[in-house]
Amino acid sequence: MKQFRSVDDILDFAISEEEAAAEFYRQLASTVSTPVMQQVFEEFAMEEVVHKQKLLLVKEQRLLLPAEDTIVELWKGEIVVDSVSENALEYQQALQLAIDKEKAAFKMYHDLAGVADDAALKSLFMTLAEEEAKHKVRFEVEYDKQFLTDN
Repeated sequence: MKQFRSVDDILDFAISEEEAAAEFYRQLASTVSTPVMQQVFEEFAMEEVVHKQKLLLVKEQRLLLPAEDTIVELWKGEIVVDSVSENALEYQQALQLAIDKEKAAFKMYHDLAGVADDAALKSLFMTLAEEEAKHKVRFEVEYDKQFLTDN
């Protein structure tokens, strides 16, 4: 279990997860053979960088006070998603990995919003959760279009 003793701990965790997500999408972009999805994965990597920048801004401007007396636990094992293999992925595998990653990111931000004791931080995490949910839906639509429709 991951323990947070302050808002900074929570923000540091979220920032590191966004860095990992951006790298994840850059790796996916380099493994798929579909040019359109390469571009989509690169765009998602950039969106994760924007999420990181939002979190850094909150942290750097000290917009939130630390939760000094709170120790928050988050079961990190529930949000871990397999990393991209060195081998080229099939398009279907890449989409499924992206769906799983976005589901995990949504859960992470939803859980962080649930434990945040600051209204502004809670709102930020809920906004990020909503963005991750939209990402997941985008990949699900593409997956359904490519693999679940009658051709």
